[in-house]
Amino acid sequence: MRWSQQNTDSINSSSKTMDDALMVIDDYDQLEIMPDTLSFARSYQLEALDKAIRENTIVYMETGSGKTLIAVMLLRSYAYHLRKPFPYIAVFLVPKVVLVSQQAEALKNHTDLKVGMYWGDMGVDYWDEATWKVEMEKHEVLVMTPAILLSCLRHSFIKLNMIKVLIMDECHHAGGRHPYACIMTEFYHHQLRSGVSELPRIFGMTASPIKKAGNSEETLSKNIRELMTLMHSKVYTCLSEAVISQFVPSSTLKFRYYKEKAISYRLFSELANKLNILKQQHELYVTSSDFTKSAADSAIRKISKIFASSMFCLDELGIWLALKAAESLSLIEVETFLWGNSGDQIVKKFSSATILSLKSYIPSDPQWTIGDNMNSDLDRGLLTSKVFCLIECLLEYSYRDFTEMRCIVFVERVITAIVLETLLNTLLPKYNSWRAKFIAGNSSQLQNQSRKIQNEIVEEFRLGLVNIIIATSILEEGLDVQSCNLVIRFDPSPTVCSFIQSRGRARMQNSDYILMVKSGDSVTRSRLEKYLAGVEIMRKESLRQSSLPCERLESDRFHEEVYRVASTEAVVNLSSSITLVHLYCSRLPADGYFKPTPRWDKETGTLYLPKSCPIHAIRVQGDTKFLKNIACLEACKQLHKIGALTDNLVPSIVVEEAEVDEFGNEPYDEEQPSYVPFELVNRVLNNSNTTYYCYLIELKQNFSYDFTVQDIFLATRVELDPEIACMQFDMCFDRGSLDVNLKYKGSINLSPDQVLLCKRFQVNVLGILMDHKTDKGTVFDECCLEDNLEVDYLLLPSIAIEERTDVDWLTINSIHPSKMECLHHEANIRTEKGFICACILKNALVCTPHNGRTYITTNIMELDGNSPLEVRDGEITTYKNYFEQKHGIQLRFDHQRLLKARHIFPVKNYCHGSRQVKERDVNKTFVELPPELCAIIMSPIPVSTLYSFSFIPSIMHRLESLLGAFNFKKLHLNHCPQNQIQTFKVLEAMTTKSCKETFHYESLETLGDSFLKYATSQQLFNTYPDHHEGLLTVKRQKIICNAALCKLGCRGKLPGFIRNEPFDPKTWTIPGSRSKSSKLKETVYKGTKIYTRGDRNLKRKIVADVVEALIGAFLTAGGEKAALLFMDWIGIKVNFNIMPYERQLNAPENVVNVGFLESLLKYSFRNPSLLVEAMTHGSYMLPEVPTCYQVLTFCY
Repeated sequence: MRWSQQNTDSINSSSKTMDDALMVIDDYDQLEIMPDTLSFARSYQLEALDKAIRENTIVYMETGSGKTLIAVMLLRSYAYHLRKPFPYIAVFLVPKVVLVSQQAEALKNHTDLKVGMYWGDMGVDYWDEATWKVEMEKHEVLVMTPAILLSCLRHSFIKLNMIKVLIMDECHHAGGRHPYACIMTEFYHHQLRSGVSELPRIFGMTASPIKKAGNSEETLSKNIRELMTLMHSKVYTCLSEAVISQFVPSSTLKFRYYKEKAISYRLFSELANKLNILKQQHELYVTSSDFTKSAADSAIRKISKIFASSMFCLDELGIWLALKAAESLSLIEVETFLWGNSGDQIVKKFSSATILSLKSYIPSDPQWTIGDNMNSDLDRGLLTSKVFCLIECLLEYSYRDFTEMRCIVFVERVITAIVLETLLNTLLPKYNSWRAKFIAGNSSQLQNQSRKIQNEIVEEFRLGLVNIIIATSILEEGLDVQSCNLVIRFDPSPTVCSFIQSRGRARMQNSDYILMVKSGDSVTRSRLEKYLAGVEIMRKESLRQSSLPCERLESDRFHEEVYRVASTEAVVNLSSSITLVHLYCSRLPADGYFKPTPRWDKETGTLYLPKSCPIHAIRVQGDTKFLKNIACLEACKQLHKIGALTDNLVPSIVVEEAEVDEFGNEPYDEEQPSYVPFELVNRVLNNSNTTYYCYLIELKQNFSYDFTVQDIFLATRVELDPEIACMQFDMCFDRGSLDVNLKYKGSINLSPDQVLLCKRFQVNVLGILMDHKTDKGTVFDECCLEDNLEVDYLLLPSIAIEERTDVDWLTINSIHPSKMECLHHEANIRTEKGFICACILKNALVCTPHNGRTYITTNIMELDGNSPLEVRDGEITTYKNYFEQKHGIQLRFDHQRLLKARHIFPVKNYCHGSRQVKERDVNKTFVELPPELCAIIMSPIPVSTLYSFSFIPSIMHRLESLLGAFNFKKLHLNHCPQNQIQTFKVLEAMTTKSCKETFHYESLETLGDSFLKYATSQQLFNTYPDHHEGLLTVKRQKIICNAALCKLGCRGKLPGFIRNEPFDPKTWTIPGSRSKSSKLKETVYKGTKIYTRGDRNLKRKIVADVVEALIGAFLTAGGEKAALLFMDWIGIKVNFNIMPYERQLNAPENVVNVGFLESLLKYSFRNPSLLVEAMTHGSYMLPEVPTCYQVLTFCY
């Protein structure tokens, strides 16, 4: 791979721009394709590769000769052209799903190309253009079944000129209506005839270029020529079988004859008569019952299938296997029986009766098993001589000690494979440890094997966990099991291709290929011998034909009517029109009782489409042979013209669903900002007086306590809106509730020194209450006047002076206790910092360095250090002895009177609305302190002030939340000033349950979600009256899904206003502090400044839920109009002018008894057609009622 790898490396190593890449793409045709071989490639493989590089080639070689390796080397040679940024791909087609992974693994093992695998069960039928574009950007080789590529070409998801190499495995299938033939005829030859030069290199692989029946030299020559013409390729094969035989072992062909000894004529006639009588009886039950024609036809078909399979097994395999066939069919049909259709119940009864009839001929001895006495089983008709011959063959190899047995038994019918598996797994354990499993295709509907199960069985076969596979023709092609040492044709090969393919499965040295033939059947023997001779004839004809030029393909399909979409080049023709109509109908609404399908009326030439389709009937004229195709093609044209099919000719719902999925996969950053109300944010002015607007926070406690709260001033730089300025709310805590009421008291001018003093006061008080800080210097240093953007408001204690309330400046100045002087008393009390007056020690905030605690003093006691103290165990001691024993402190001034002090008040979350665990008893919160151990922090400061400030974090958190809700409301009101709503209702809509408050958005979200669905349903129904319920549902989902609502919410800056975490006082930012959490950022949204403080995790669903909750909030506040105005503002455009729903039927009374139904409903319909539509199920296909209830269920 030297040449292509060097060029690839040169591209990867240089930083080329897209223009450079496009120049490379334009020049690629000028580069010669050089062979990139593998060191272990054989001479004939290299010769085939050279031919495949120069021209389109069909490699015809025996199974196991390494055709796939030639394809691998061809792709390696083209690798340079397939790598990105080249837009080209290679496509590797395989006829069966089981081969997709096998061939993909071979490519991955021998190339470094990126390989993608595709098959029907992946849901590719419903992929759109965008999905395929992503796949082609990710992969360089696409391995798939041909039907997938054909569909992609017809829908123009993949264009032929995008394919650089097109490999077709088992290309002998290219004929008739096979996807291989359709790809070549509809696209390759169509473009070839149009003069298009950019066509893919075609590389076909086959072990037999002939699939059709016919053994004459003339027929074989004609068939090879037809394949070459269709593939536009030359056949390459080896000059003789000897060239390959030195590398690839060939199996030994053996004929195995069995005598014609089936079940006796008397016994067969007796049983056949019984089963036929049962069939006629149950068919009569069906026809005499009150079933619809379709239900009766379905039941009769199932009865006939069970009867035919039982009779076939009875004749070919014997009574015991016929019984197993009937039991197997009964199990397969069980899913249908569970539907509860009465016709299916009759089918089940027939199946049970058939089983009982066959069982009556089986020995009743519980110890008896099949195969105990083979000759007896043969004489009694339980097994036929053909089955006996198969068992003999297998046991013969068992006697040879084939421990590594790998055998494939090929049968013609699926039912044969099923019952032979049962027989072998019952009989073989008596002789060896071999296990058997069957594999059959999915088209027969006789088994429910998934592709995954089939692949697992093949893998078990490779590993030796399964020794025998009973298979239909599904395993004739491509299965690579080199250890397979025995192939048995239980049923003869129908064609020379089948003969060659099945023989090629035996890949091991000294393997055998056994053909079972009935004794005296000279016709079958002669046909099989001709197949053997035909191999050499095909080789000679292939060599002769390879020297001739490719002929021009002449086909009736070139003159076939097609419908081509100009914008995309998507195409549908007579051949594909039926499939496309069925694809469209499969995406219409369905339920457990009805799958929408088109109905063809051959007599009138009318195609009836399901009721949920906007087109109900297509009537055409023309050639009766193609009349159904013509009608389906006309339906496709009309469906495209009305938008039911997109420009890629896929159901529009497919594209809509893909858009919803893509929408949900759009990236969303869960780290969302948290907004701070602008009213509480400003820049500090450090060189001039500042005006603050003062609002009195009136506090009223609805409980009794030793202390009472006092009002606190809130001073802001911005005047609050009147709605906020008179806000009232309550806070709940341990003992009861606290009413909070805001009142505007006017403005105040403060100097820079006064501002700094106030900030230091609130930082100290709140810092000590929240964090129990006692280092005075550290707290004070956190306040300074810097020109920074910060939370800027003041919280000041109040004092009642006569009939008015004023700022308590005395308490504010308590942060400087050293400056407090008493003019009436001597400083004669020793404290930790020196002597002070007793007046200063009253109502002082003190700390005790010996234990790091903070207290508020209330009085000076009559006790001193020598006073008695009762400790916990009842022992009496003195305060002096207590402090010495407990803390190791020697009181030097033990004659000084002790201070009565209280622990400071804890700051809690009072927003939760539930009662917390009660504090300890008030008497236990007081302590006695020696003055000499106390350091004064603040004095004088009343206990009531500290008590009131302990509520401030919760009060301000609630106020900040209300301001946020108010500001969001203002953003909306700027667009819809008439849409009034209470701020508390908005706050409720933006509060999640995780906040653990007395309110949250869940009830509003439920209401908003329902209204959103209702409003969008009305809008979509009126906008798209011809769309079916499924498509309308997907369109609605695009509007109301979490991803869409979250995107709209983020566009409206909603996430920053949402509250999704419980309030934690420990993380609350003290205004004026210089902590990291106080740093703010400023952004502008639609002319409004928004301030953010850090990020928090916010799920996409929460944003979507809040949008719905806000819709519910506006709905409760102002009705439907208010909700619709908000939806319009957030970006959901809904026109809610309800229009009358018109559906007119001719004489609806002839369809249902309208009068009777109206009497039951006690309602008279102005348009009775609506009642008929509401009562009509989608399965009701009569033309009198063209619609059904599905769209009505969408709207309401």
